[in-house]
Amino acid sequence: MAILIKGGSIQTHEERYVADILCEGETISAIGTDLDVPADCEVIDASGCLVMPGGIDPHTHMQLPFMGTVASEDFQSGTAAALAGGTTMIIDFVIPSPQQPLMEAYHTWREWAEKSCCDYSFHVAVTWWDESVSQDMQTLVSDYGVNSFKHFMAYKNAIMAPDDTLVSSFARCLELGAIPTVHAENGELVYHLQQKLLADGITGPEAHPLSRPPQVEGEAASRAIRIAGTLGTPVYLVHVSTADALEEIRYAREHGQPVYGEVLAGHLLIDEEVYQNKSWEFAAGHVMSPPFRSLEHRQALWGGIQSGDLQTTATDHCCFCAEQKEMGKDDFTKIPNGTAGVEDRMAMLWHEGVNTGRFSAENFVALTSTNAAKIFNVFPRKGAIRIGSDADLVVWDPNGERTISAKTHHQNIDFNIFEGRTVKGIPRHTVSRGYWAWRDGELHATRGHGQYVERPPYPSVFDQLKARAEQNAVTAVDRS
Repeated sequence: MAILIKGGSIQTHEERYVADILCEGETISAIGTDLDVPADCEVIDASGCLVMPGGIDPHTHMQLPFMGTVASEDFQSGTAAALAGGTTMIIDFVIPSPQQPLMEAYHTWREWAEKSCCDYSFHVAVTWWDESVSQDMQTLVSDYGVNSFKHFMAYKNAIMAPDDTLVSSFARCLELGAIPTVHAENGELVYHLQQKLLADGITGPEAHPLSRPPQVEGEAASRAIRIAGTLGTPVYLVHVSTADALEEIRYAREHGQPVYGEVLAGHLLIDEEVYQNKSWEFAAGHVMSPPFRSLEHRQALWGGIQSGDLQTTATDHCCFCAEQKEMGKDDFTKIPNGTAGVEDRMAMLWHEGVNTGRFSAENFVALTSTNAAKIFNVFPRKGAIRIGSDADLVVWDPNGERTISAKTHHQNIDFNIFEGRTVKGIPRHTVSRGYWAWRDGELHATRGHGQYVERPPYPSVFDQLKARAEQNAVTAVDRS
């Protein structure tokens, strides 16, 4: 059925203007005033609201098997919660076990994701290396629309990628036109500090940030960026949480290196003091990696957004309930790492970003949708309001309010890191590829409505890299 979004102001990453939007089928068919609409067209009243591209969360973990358990949020519940929060697409992660073929893991995740309520895509992690991994990467790029590969520099003795794997995989990404993404923490240092803290009898959640101090992120960020720079590849750093890592990104970008930085809403807003709380359950509920940081680092991250050195916002949505967190009751290293946020990211960023004057509504759209669409090469199908773009839209009420709580959220977890915060600026309606999934506080998400989104290789940054490589080509010395 056709949908007409009427009476609102269209807000993109570039401009704001008054117009109506007609959605027919799964795409936007007309933008303007006094549109010719079908007789049976549904009408969404957007009076007093902004109409923006639906959010894209480029970092989620639905249904993830991790640290001896499985995340409580599956692809159906997690994507439904995303729609309630104004997000219409997620990019999740296929994470093969060491020695597991990438294609085998990919097909497993695709099967899990078939019940998604909103559109989805995948980064695929490289957790080990041999020629079969290289071949599977090519298959994923050419046949399945994967254009990004994840590398964990943390989690020693599990999924950590050592330097030789980083070099091999980054080089293969360059050949295939794919972007390497990196979880930047020095896994060797983290492991060493974990063992030292346990030996000293510090076993509670307060040890978690002590085992992952800012330096371990700064060092790993520097190493990943320099490996990428040496090979001539772009690189995307996920969940940047420290001034240390941000400085490495800024330095590289100032010297012309294509480095992208992602920041989580939680890292902008939650203080490391949560780990000192007397309630073990409360402190453990905040255990994620990297951990939440001090005010100094959070202020630096806001500055990184304002300067453009951090381009995207995400959640690292990975839910574990209290019973699962208790696996680490006597050993903080066994607390499953992860927190929720896919439903709250956009409202928290509007409230704390736009309402405070930290950034504009145009910046908000870029940070929550358009930049991710551009970096991962699905713009203007996603992240845009244009004729022919997917009808992924959120009607945003800048004056609407709600109080965030685990008792009322749609996320399948018994804890919310933003518990009790009242936000001004909320999604009033969410349309996912022409389907009206969130209607003024009521969720109408449909299992299986979400479709897999293929992402072509060679986003535009590779044109720059090709020209640079040709300009700096080396030749052998003729000594005849």
